[in-house]
Amino acid sequence: MGFSRNETEIWTEERMDTNHTTDTFSPVVVIVPVIFGCIFFLGIIGNTLVMVVIGKIKSRRSRSTTNIFILNLSIADLSFLLFCVPFHATIYSLPEWIFGAFLCKFVHYFHTVSMLVSIFTLVAMSVDRYIAVVLSKKSPCIRNRRNALIAVCVIWMLSFIFGVPAAAQHRILTDFPEAPNSTFCWEIWTERVAKQTYKVTILVIGYLLPLVLITCCYAKVLYHLHKKMKNMSKKSERSKRKTAQTVLLVVTAFLICWMPHHIIAMWVEFGKFPLNHASFVFRIIAHCLAYANSCVNPILYAFLSENFRKACKQVFTCRFFYSPPPVEKVTKKV
Repeated sequence: MGFSRNETEIWTEERMDTNHTTDTFSPVVVIVPVIFGCIFFLGIIGNTLVMVVIGKIKSRRSRSTTNIFILNLSIADLSFLLFCVPFHATIYSLPEWIFGAFLCKFVHYFHTVSMLVSIFTLVAMSVDRYIAVVLSKKSPCIRNRRNALIAVCVIWMLSFIFGVPAAAQHRILTDFPEAPNSTFCWEIWTERVAKQTYKVTILVIGYLLPLVLITCCYAKVLYHLHKKMKNMSKKSERSKRKTAQTVLLVVTAFLICWMPHHIIAMWVEFGKFPLNHASFVFRIIAHCLAYANSCVNPILYAFLSENFRKACKQVFTCRFFYSPPPVEKVTKKV
């Protein structure tokens, strides 16, 4: 039903690895889910914190385009952590899929959707920075709440559409010769060319094309800042540099985290993926990096954004300790 020789061997090896580690209680059965658990809880805390802080800000800046995109990114990351990571962790701790046909389709569908929402949002943030810095005169007309919300709606709509094949092609498998008495959730395509076309499409729209757009936007921003630096005040120059650095690091983290995932996907489809301990470790690292991306964005905000740290401190100080003046005065630049 559309299995290639390479896919079948990798699938068999993964099932044998899982069964072996389950039977002999290999450290992999414990260590990998523990790592996933750390990523899960760190990401839940970080993304929830971002959403709470932005939601509690009472100034008009809380409705800025930047904050709308940051909030959307946190929602996508939080959704991925809640609906995908716990189920994917069972690959290394359970010998078969136990969650039924619906979750088999939904988990893999939402994995693709949340990944695309994240990268599309990062592209939108880069374009937003480009407009704010390079097209500053036109910025007030373009960078408004209405356009940002429209962009967010388009991002989710496109992601839902492109994720449909992932749901359609995942199904429960119970008659595989290597494990006739077990149940697995597996991606089955009747046409290999169709699968390759879809994988390449996801690579292009979810990685390569965004990389080109993001690089172009930030190249223009950095060039403009360098050219106009002499005419800027020290405070304005420092603020623009900080903003560009923060978003650029978020983008870089995303690209690094998802690169191994796309390398493996292309390697499996168009090459001969090696079957050894090194490749097994590489697959684990690829999974961990992809999942870790959902918890690094809040860390980057907390460590690099002085305004976000002030807003966070003010929000929780006001909530739990005393009631000082409104938050606007402290957080107006978030």
